[in-house]
Amino acid sequence: MRLLPPPGPARILTLGTLVKTVGRGLWLVASALFLTRSVGLSATQVGVGLTISALVGVLASAPSGYLADRLGPRGVQVGALFAAGTLTVGLTAVRSFPAFLLVGAATALADAVERGARGALIAGAIPADQRVRTRAYLRATTNVGISVGAVLGGFAITADTRTGYVALILTTAAASLAAAAVLVRLPSVAPVAAPTHGPRLIALRDRPFLAFTLLDGLMSMHFSLLTIALPLWIAGHTRAPIWMISALTLVNTILVVLLQVRAARSADTVPGAARSARRAGVAVALACVLFAASGALPTAGAIGLLGCGALAHVVGELWHSAAGWGISFGLAPANAQGQYQGTYGMGYELGKMLAPVVVTTLALGWGVPGWLALGGLFLLLGALVPPVVAWASRRPALEPVSV
Repeated sequence: MRLLPPPGPARILTLGTLVKTVGRGLWLVASALFLTRSVGLSATQVGVGLTISALVGVLASAPSGYLADRLGPRGVQVGALFAAGTLTVGLTAVRSFPAFLLVGAATALADAVERGARGALIAGAIPADQRVRTRAYLRATTNVGISVGAVLGGFAITADTRTGYVALILTTAAASLAAAAVLVRLPSVAPVAAPTHGPRLIALRDRPFLAFTLLDGLMSMHFSLLTIALPLWIAGHTRAPIWMISALTLVNTILVVLLQVRAARSADTVPGAARSARRAGVAVALACVLFAASGALPTAGAIGLLGCGALAHVVGELWHSAAGWGISFGLAPANAQGQYQGTYGMGYELGKMLAPVVVTTLALGWGVPGWLALGGLFLLLGALVPPVVAWASRRPALEPVSV
């Protein structure tokens, strides 16, 4: 596949995403250690703070997209990235739990504004038939950026000094500001006039779209299978070597980078995206079955099933991501792309909040039956998407789609 999209807005978005996500990778690997070892917060305080910040992100998603529609998405996204960079610098002054809550919530708000504006910017700057493909490039680039940032961040956490953590935070902030500078090169997208009558946040009154957002958000819990449930399952319930955890993560990252753009081809129409969602449910369910079966086998068999399960999971992940983009763009009215993309992002944030409890309780607390229950859940969620899309096609205000 091409490493970059053709010259133009899609390439600028991709380069900006790369810069931003390198900073995100830096922060992801060091945030918990900085907050506990340098600031002095307890693990519980960090967890509570992150949960509250995530909730702020959920609540702000749709209004943030509305703001991007009204003011113009390029300016809003650049402003949000600048605000996020400034707030990141503020982390160096955090010395208490209340200060962490304040900075964390404000940063989550800036991130929500940036996400909503990004969706509206893609909708406004990229032709309709290229939006899903562009999102695929951005996701592949995100994986590259986070991986590079995580490797670079390893040096700071190895040193385990206040100076090292502060340097990492400042680098993260600089990445956000640099991404803003890159995105200024995008063409301006004109703001959309506010409706003269009726509700402003129409996405929150669009029941079919909200139903899809809920299904997609719950489906996104599968991302935590690889990052939370599977590592603990491998370490405590299988005979597979511990290095399998890193190996499966590496395979996932490489395949997403190589195949996400190709997988998006089947989701460039709403009906195709709905079918991709259904297939994603099947693939992730199969992965859960294979992961469950790995616990009863000797080392070689466990390695084989875990590898097959990881491949099934990444196929489901590719289809699920592409389906979400195709449906969220396709079902949104042209004059409200920002708020619809913000609302779509709200589902992902909700899934991210629920996933740690759900996947650990089922996969680790219940064992094999829990893995099978998770598989059944993902199978059901994927199967429900096409009927919900068909329901959305009957809305009189939108152009009908067929499934």
